[in-house]
Amino acid sequence: MKGLSTKISRSLIPSSVLTCADNSGAKTLMIINKIGKAGKKGRLATSGIGDIVMASVKSGNPQYIKKKVRVVIIRQKQPIRRANGMRVRFEDNAGILITDSNLAVGTEVKGAMAREVVERYIKLAGIASRVV
Repeated sequence: MKGLSTKISRSLIPSSVLTCADNSGAKTLMIINKIGKAGKKGRLATSGIGDIVMASVKSGNPQYIKKKVRVVIIRQKQPIRRANGMRVRFEDNAGILITDSNLAVGTEVKGAMAREVVERYIKLAGIASRVV
């Protein structure tokens, strides 16, 4: 996995609610845990833009409801600081469903996707409508 040049403030914890920004059929997701978490013992695993998390589908297509899915976070409300000093923040917390081999389940992304996600997962850039 490629490192990022951006300082990402990781503000999403387990039980945070995300909107699903792709056309896979899921609508609302709730974070269960972070994949590959590392941190202090007893502390909640925080995640931010570009992290892969396990999530539960709360609403959407009946084939996805109550199922555990892998999700990449593509937007967060908390500002992130880029190397050139610019701060970027989005209006919602959003993610897209991925497979075990980090390929997108949907075929298009609704809304913007952070540039940091495209740097880390190049295959996801093909379905992005806008990269900010």
